[in-house]
Amino acid sequence: MVLEASRWRTVPPQRTCSQTPERRTRHIHAGHNLNSSMTTSGCAEDLEHHVDYLEHVVVKVLILHPRRGDLEIILISPSGTRSQLLAKRLFDSSNKGFRNWEFMTIHFWGERAEGTWTLEITDSLSKLRNPEVLGNLKEWTLILYGTSQNPDQTHPAQHSHSRMLETSNPEEVLEEPELQEEEEDEDEEYSGPCHSECGDQGCDGPDADHCLNCVHFSLGSLKTGRTCVSHCPLGHYEDVESRRCRRCSTGCERCVGRSAGECLSCRTGLYFNTLNSSCSDTCPPGRRRCVKCQHTCRSCLRHADRCTACSEGYSLAGMTCVPECTNGTFFHVEEMMCSPCHSSCRTCTGPGREECLQCTEGHLQQEWRCVPACTPGYYSVEAAGLPHKMCHRCPENCLSCSGPGTTCTKCKAGHTLISRICILKASCNNADEAFCEMVKSNRLCERKFYRQFCCRTCLMNG
Repeated sequence: MVLEASRWRTVPPQRTCSQTPERRTRHIHAGHNLNSSMTTSGCAEDLEHHVDYLEHVVVKVLILHPRRGDLEIILISPSGTRSQLLAKRLFDSSNKGFRNWEFMTIHFWGERAEGTWTLEITDSLSKLRNPEVLGNLKEWTLILYGTSQNPDQTHPAQHSHSRMLETSNPEEVLEEPELQEEEEDEDEEYSGPCHSECGDQGCDGPDADHCLNCVHFSLGSLKTGRTCVSHCPLGHYEDVESRRCRRCSTGCERCVGRSAGECLSCRTGLYFNTLNSSCSDTCPPGRRRCVKCQHTCRSCLRHADRCTACSEGYSLAGMTCVPECTNGTFFHVEEMMCSPCHSSCRTCTGPGREECLQCTEGHLQQEWRCVPACTPGYYSVEAAGLPHKMCHRCPENCLSCSGPGTTCTKCKAGHTLISRICILKASCNNADEAFCEMVKSNRLCERKFYRQFCCRTCLMNG
């Protein structure tokens, strides 16, 4: 963990840009929309506060209104994304309005900050107020949080306990002599089955990052950890000769080589120049034309992959259409496809056995894992809204139990079972008989603090 942490490449530092439009009172008419817009450069003129790529956005408002539950507030980004900051509330009849309230949204994650932002306020008249009394938007502030650089250009290290994979470049092996020494010092050799992507040289563990060579392609490096994959993810191309996934040039989503002029498609927010097969921040002059949306998008905005509606079988996640994965599969972000869960998982967030959300028939869920039966120290219980039971931990010092509370059936070493509770041996005594009778008569035996001083009275006498 320490070694991986020392190599971790962080995203660029977070910046904050705050901007308030011209202060003037705007009336909010019942049954109408009020739009207030501001144009921002993302504080480009101030390097310490420049925000180009967004993470989250905060809107601070000062609104006076006779019944604030009638208000709905939506923020619209320069890219056209709409985020509902406030919904109507039937039972909110307060007349205090919103005095410097802050509303936060992450719907614009990854978008560019520069451009025109619009605050849309809708006043839906209820029967509980006088329509002649108008609300007022006194002022609002837009606070942008994000980075001045593209975080996609920073590639964090992969979390894996990697092994040395076959490489065609002997110089790369010299980068990590300490890993070679660690392997030579290992006393025990792995003799179990290898991952299906492992090649003929075998493996020293069951996972794809334990392979000594690969059937198809090796992804990663000695510093970040290598793993075997059947095909290379976005941002990489397949070097068939060396069986390696190599990085495309910065900005390329798909490519056929490392140079900037070998792109096939571009990352979100960049333009593809068909003249030299490169990606750039601006569209080349005279190259504007109608471009078909990505096949997963039913409609898109400005870029082929910035979807506003999805094709059948896909759902919208931000401005990306992702597959609606069936039970037993999950959406793999890097490969942009549905991948299988572990065999014990009905639904999951990843391929591992500890990434289950729901379990298959005949399994119970214990600490995010699906197991055939609860392990010692746990008991099974029905779980509301789930098709399977959950394994909960037994009370303290119980080796086995039948449920929560005083249900122990077997105790840990050094403890004895009294009235289905595990008590430390030689400690079940009374501090004072009169005091303990008072504890019992006042029903204080249920509290652990009193029970430890009046063990015999509380437990042995029922």
